[in-house]
Amino acid sequence: MQHQAHSTQMSSDMQACIAECQNCHGICVETVQHCLQMGGPHAEPAHIRLLLDCAEICQTSANFMRRNSPLHTLTCGVCAEVCGRCADDCAKFADDSNMQACAEACRRCAESCRRMSQMKM
Repeated sequence: MQHQAHSTQMSSDMQACIAECQNCHGICVETVQHCLQMGGPHAEPAHIRLLLDCAEICQTSANFMRRNSPLHTLTCGVCAEVCGRCADDCAKFADDSNMQACAEACRRCAESCRRMSQMKM
């Protein structure tokens, strides 16, 4: 009975990664709105697309981990890559605290997802 309960319990690393993914998802969605309001380089299509890609893969990775999918290592690997790219892109706006906050959230999520992508189920 105890073994069965353990198999459905989520590791603390996975719970932390889900939280990072959810946080990054929310910040990226909010940052899209900020960028559209700012206009100019902030609103370039490639930048907006990357923010939306990041938000989407974060949500997807969180969902895969929540249902304990054996494929979560794959989604987390992609999430780490996309978050890393998004962090680099947002970091280019050095004088914008909203963009720096987004870059930091993306870096934290990328690191957490990188660790999850290397875990064995």
